[in-house]
Amino acid sequence: MSDATREAMEYDVVIVGAGPAGLSAAIRLKQLDPSREVVVLEKGSEVGAHILSGAVLDPCGLDALIPDWKEKGAPLNTPVKQDNFYLLGEAGRLRVPNFPMPPLMNNHGNYIVSMGNVCRWMAEQAEELGVEIFPGMSCSELIYGENGEVKGVVAGEFGKNPDGTPGPAYEPGMELHGKYVFLSEGVRGSLSKEVIAKYDLSAGKEPQKFGLGMKEIWEIDPEKHNEGEVTHTMGWPLGGNAGGGSFIYHLENNQVYVGFVVHLNYKNPYLYPYMEFQRFKHHPMVAELLKGGKRVAYGARAISEGGYQSMPKMVAPGVALLGCSVGMVNVPRIKGNHNAMLSGKAAAEAAHDALEAGRSSDELSAYEDEVRNGAIGSDLKKVRNVKPLWSKYGLGASLAMGGLDMWTNTVGFSVLGTLGHGKSDAEATEPASKHKQIDYPKPDGKLSFDRLTNVSFSMTNHEESQPAHLTLKDASVPISVNLPKYDEPAQRYCPAGVYEVVSEEGKDPRFVINFQNCVHCKTCDIKDPSQNINWVTPQGGDGPNYPNM
Repeated sequence: MSDATREAMEYDVVIVGAGPAGLSAAIRLKQLDPSREVVVLEKGSEVGAHILSGAVLDPCGLDALIPDWKEKGAPLNTPVKQDNFYLLGEAGRLRVPNFPMPPLMNNHGNYIVSMGNVCRWMAEQAEELGVEIFPGMSCSELIYGENGEVKGVVAGEFGKNPDGTPGPAYEPGMELHGKYVFLSEGVRGSLSKEVIAKYDLSAGKEPQKFGLGMKEIWEIDPEKHNEGEVTHTMGWPLGGNAGGGSFIYHLENNQVYVGFVVHLNYKNPYLYPYMEFQRFKHHPMVAELLKGGKRVAYGARAISEGGYQSMPKMVAPGVALLGCSVGMVNVPRIKGNHNAMLSGKAAAEAAHDALEAGRSSDELSAYEDEVRNGAIGSDLKKVRNVKPLWSKYGLGASLAMGGLDMWTNTVGFSVLGTLGHGKSDAEATEPASKHKQIDYPKPDGKLSFDRLTNVSFSMTNHEESQPAHLTLKDASVPISVNLPKYDEPAQRYCPAGVYEVVSEEGKDPRFVINFQNCVHCKTCDIKDPSQNINWVTPQGGDGPNYPNM
């Protein structure tokens, strides 16, 4: 906690994060009571700048929140027309037919969207209702009340020196106090992480599991473009090295989203997720699609994959966790945005009822009840065993057993009960001595690209004179522990080339953090085997500037 003297502003509800969950909450609060004082604080330079998602959107969240979204011009322009699923080998593919898949896997009625643009549109709807939205305002601290409740946040602190002391242009920021504070920071948010630890919200729950999602936008030959086509693949190039798969979505304007997800519970510290993505694009099916096209954007983001059994308690005194701060992704559907919207709506309704009853700064237990027992819980319960089956038994068994389990859950029961996840993703990493290095092909500059070149297509930027927002609990651990034991996997798991081990002749190796490259994916905070890296928010507006992600 800093000693700065700050001005304070009072609100009914303070919302951290202008993603689908936070904006849904803001909109719903104003729908229920136009006089409600609501503020949304967003660390990106604009709403949508830090939003990265696949994304095929199930519109049920929007239907519940803004039923006339079509008339209001929501950017859902590309309905899914074709659904493909392939198992890949190195040179070939096997089409998995759609008919044996459970109904929940059907994408009929869904839309290929840019979630960044959906959030920009939602922000316009919120502002028309009178919500105050402040982009470029990182929330660097929580403020606690006399009884241990969360009562607000510090936002807009600028101008610190690299050592953390106030610089010549230092601005202490403001305190924004709320009768309730909603944290909708997305996966592994720094304030959410603090709240979960402080109030022990994960007690009795399975550890959260994660994937790393990497995505490029390509403009392709119009003759190869098939607007509305959705393709998912599994298998090559990951094989038995890691779980994961790809997505290829044809949106409008001859563009395709090409994405790759690597589950972060992989064992081999030599695995290089970014290079697995680049290698994937050389599969004949993908290479033929992209040939003659150009990549126009790149980004990466962690995905919560633990599902129903990994969701922590969502409320503590004065605070509620929304959307991916809790982890509401339906893993086999690769969808969580609809649940994020529904969670924001549910939190808003619980806060509205509490405020109407004269309450404040207590636990919004009605919100948690709705999430676990309503539409979100129903969506996630049906697929709760897919991820643990995949982790324990591999791709083939998970397809068969997971498919059967989803079918039985569709009619209301599971022969498997609820399976656990076991280790965290950090604990899953094994010593390098147990594994062989993986020889990755050099990027060709046409289909595949080196990391730093691709990072330039994320438009990420950080003011270099500020303190590094990637902090080490113990600065000696990367070289003294992680390098000899794990060959320091931060060199490889980071999709933005932030971490380097620099070796110079006659000198000891050094661990270098190029924080300016960071795209805020949070993988380091999740996967570091020593759990020594702590991601904290940089000053407001810094980070990626995604156009249509």
